[in-house]
Amino acid sequence: MKIGIPKEIKNNENRVGMTPAGVHELVSHGHTVYVQHTAGEGSGFADELYVKAGAEILPAIEDVYAKSGMIVKVKEPIEPEYALIREGQVVFTYFHFACDRPLTDAMLKSGAICIAYETVQKADRSLPLLAPMSEVAGRMAAQNGAYYLQKTKGGKGKLMAGVPGVKPAKVLVLGGGTVGEAAARIAAGMGADVTITDISIPRLRQLAIELPANVHTLYSSVHSIKNELPTVDVVIGSVLVPGDKTPKLITRDMLSLMEPGTVLVDVAIDQGGCFETSHPTTHSDPVYTIDGIVHYAVANIPGAVPNTSTTALTNATLSYAVALADKGWKKAVTDDPALAKGVNMVGGKVTFEAVARVWNLPYTPLKEVL
Repeated sequence: MKIGIPKEIKNNENRVGMTPAGVHELVSHGHTVYVQHTAGEGSGFADELYVKAGAEILPAIEDVYAKSGMIVKVKEPIEPEYALIREGQVVFTYFHFACDRPLTDAMLKSGAICIAYETVQKADRSLPLLAPMSEVAGRMAAQNGAYYLQKTKGGKGKLMAGVPGVKPAKVLVLGGGTVGEAAARIAAGMGADVTITDISIPRLRQLAIELPANVHTLYSSVHSIKNELPTVDVVIGSVLVPGDKTPKLITRDMLSLMEPGTVLVDVAIDQGGCFETSHPTTHSDPVYTIDGIVHYAVANIPGAVPNTSTTALTNATLSYAVALADKGWKKAVTDDPALAKGVNMVGGKVTFEAVARVWNLPYTPLKEVL
């Protein structure tokens, strides 16, 4: 198979779809890999490393799309890429269709096979291709919360750890999944007083055992969240419904319950966000303030640490990319139920039910297009 790795063109997105090590693995399986000139530079991987791994460097993004039967990316295609994607082409990347109607329409029009990292799901309900970026985003959420809590950044002027004689900051983490656990662990490591919420008692029990003693668990409800908001300093939103829009756990009127300078970090923004007042921001303009409350809602948080993120992502995606290339997408998804859940669109048809429901589009079960 001919596999293309284009340069990411989303704002401040420095990750790349695959490391040179990943390219070497694909080439060793007999595949041809095209890498766009300087695609890996932002992650610390020069063109020369890809050439040594067996890749062919192409000068422009148009060349990569035109020559490749499968595209391996990080972020969803953006408008300049829409016209480059063609019928029958496999695009393997994060899509987050449920919060982007123009992207959904463009990919349906293209007729491509869209396989979304974020909905690949194993029998135990784990999300193996979302997990590594969730771990990065969760860790960074705590760091960014601490940073914007500084008075000079619009926050309350509190130190996460406090000092002897002064209480630490209070951090509320909404959602006890991979992001939430990572955020709670880092915030706790900073010395904050952390509360993490979830609607699963077994999960809360597990978190209570595994997380440090300065992390407290709380069953999530509107009432319990409202009770926490008047005294909290940082809220990290990390709720996920795979492939679907995220529920709004903090509404506009709930902002008045918080003190000015409270920081909201919405890690769920790429699936629509879990704060009603959230809208996507970028690394070049990451925060805004509403009613005195600081909002951080960067949609590609891991893009700020691309070397770590690209390596972690390739570690997770490579075996699936190899399977798709070796077997062809139809046999690969037939053989692997987890990968089959990643197929969101085929030939202009929506094959992931949540996406069809969100946009009121016809739903076609995957088995009907295999």
